[in-house]
Amino acid sequence: MMGGKQVTVVGDGGWGTALAVLLLGKGHTVRLWGVFPEYVEEMRRRRENVKFLRGIALPEALELASGLPEAVAGAEWLVMAVPTQFMRGVLRRLARCYRRGTPIVSVAKGIENRTLLRPTQILADVLGPAPVAALSGPSHAEEVARGLPATVTVASRSAALARRAQALFMTDRFRVYTTTDVAGVELGGAVKNVVAIAAGICDGLGLGDNAKSALLTRGLAEMTRLGLALGARRHTFAGLAGIGDLITTCASPFGRNRAVGVQIGQGKSLNEILAGMAMVAEGVRTTLSVRALARRHRVELPITEQVYQVLFRGKDPKAAVRDLMRRAAKDEVS
Repeated sequence: MMGGKQVTVVGDGGWGTALAVLLLGKGHTVRLWGVFPEYVEEMRRRRENVKFLRGIALPEALELASGLPEAVAGAEWLVMAVPTQFMRGVLRRLARCYRRGTPIVSVAKGIENRTLLRPTQILADVLGPAPVAALSGPSHAEEVARGLPATVTVASRSAALARRAQALFMTDRFRVYTTTDVAGVELGGAVKNVVAIAAGICDGLGLGDNAKSALLTRGLAEMTRLGLALGARRHTFAGLAGIGDLITTCASPFGRNRAVGVQIGQGKSLNEILAGMAMVAEGVRTTLSVRALARRHRVELPITEQVYQVLFRGKDPKAAVRDLMRRAAKDEVS
């Protein structure tokens, strides 16, 4: 059993807040950092993250900070919970106060648009060599924060570090498995958000259960195909970070990416949808990155391509469905 550690969670979104509460409940000393001082002060006053995790009381023992140097001072572990597209900017600030050798667990799910790097690769690009891991799987913040059972995977190139991260997070309500397939775990977490937008469009159009089941199955095929081209292991996508996270994201009412798709299917524009959202739907920007990776590595991702066309080229969702269904006949596994 791991003794209590000093942990700093960088990022006060819903997932970062839920993990801060979970880690605190396990007996760790936890600080939660947010980028906006006024909002951090509001959380401190109300003891609730109303904007990102409404209804969850923040224990008095949870330290809240808006100054990054003070937040990470003395930390034995860092949990990076900043959305992928904003991670680099925060890491540049962190680099000035990061203590070399402090392990970092990334819990972001996405691929950076400009560089096409995964979160742990962004960490390495900015901070240089560091002990890093990635935690992913079916784990909506709203449920984890309420103590409902969840199971995830933590990946690191170092099996020893993965086991240490497992011990840091694991409770009788939050089960953690380990793997060394960092690429597979991070790609699963990224690509499933693109498929979730497609699943939402399917629901918004009222296409039924058969269509949605087919979409998830073929979405998993796309996730696996891209992963293999990028050096991931096939079996990772049959696990929690692949099909597990895909099912939750595409079915749950908490899923922000699915919600974007539902509204697209109902006729709203992307700009209109995003203007009304407080939280980040990573899948929108990730669609650009996944499509770019597929083109770079010459991997066929027809669902991703149609999501891109709908989101960024104004294609009618019904036309996208028609074009997918009219593709040339082929073997299911090839």
